[in-house]
Amino acid sequence: MGALVVACTRAAPRGRGGVRVVSLSPSTTETVAALGALSSLVGRSRFCDFPAEVRALPDVGGYVDPNLEAIVALGPSLVLGARGPAGRAIADALTARGIDAYFPPADSLADIDAMIAGVGARLKRDAEARALIERMRAQRLRVVARVSAAPSVRALMLFGLQPIVAAGRSTFAGELLELAGATNVVIAEGYPALDLEAVAALDPDVIVDAAAADSHGAEPIARDAPGWRELRAVKLGRVIDVSDEAVLRPGPRVVDGLETLARALHPAVDAAR
Repeated sequence: MGALVVACTRAAPRGRGGVRVVSLSPSTTETVAALGALSSLVGRSRFCDFPAEVRALPDVGGYVDPNLEAIVALGPSLVLGARGPAGRAIADALTARGIDAYFPPADSLADIDAMIAGVGARLKRDAEARALIERMRAQRLRVVARVSAAPSVRALMLFGLQPIVAAGRSTFAGELLELAGATNVVIAEGYPALDLEAVAALDPDVIVDAAAADSHGAEPIARDAPGWRELRAVKLGRVIDVSDEAVLRPGPRVVDGLETLARALHPAVDAAR
């Protein structure tokens, strides 16, 4: 990376308290918006596309290739992002330049709540953050109550097909499955890679295919392909294609994702309402 231009012209302050925010993950961008601080955003990652207004902001790169020079040129007082491959390095580089950097984990629903609280504190929107967290928790409880009488199904949620990557335990996606009235057939933690033989051995009742979402760039499961067509879930037509980014992003819309999963896993429950 070339030399940094730190003596840049900074635009007039925006937002409450003059904070200028660059957000490097969709989840933190959506959190800023949900807290009513959208006007403080001055830059985003190329993956940040919700709400639609953020698409007009300068793009400063992706998760693993953020452009530090472009970020600094925007004169941010705060840079937000998800902890990940580049999170620690970019946070350290920003801190060294006197820029506040917040890259919290988002591996669980509790982490997501804590991230929202942390963003709220940095934007001086603590009350808004507390109210948002309470609304999300209430919505989770309503979904759990709605599916509590439905028979649990054994489910496999896939985030990739080449290689096959599944949602395991100790992940927010695994928690969503459980709250939506399913039993996660993957007992490994994190997001393990599987082969088709392992998927066949797990023998799920339902496959949730989240790999075809726009941000993942994969094709849906080829239901007539060897290996896939022999699976019970495929034979029974119980493959759920999920393109709703709310299911996949560890941010404030994750409870909408939970609603999506619950409806897909238990259509009879919603039909009876």
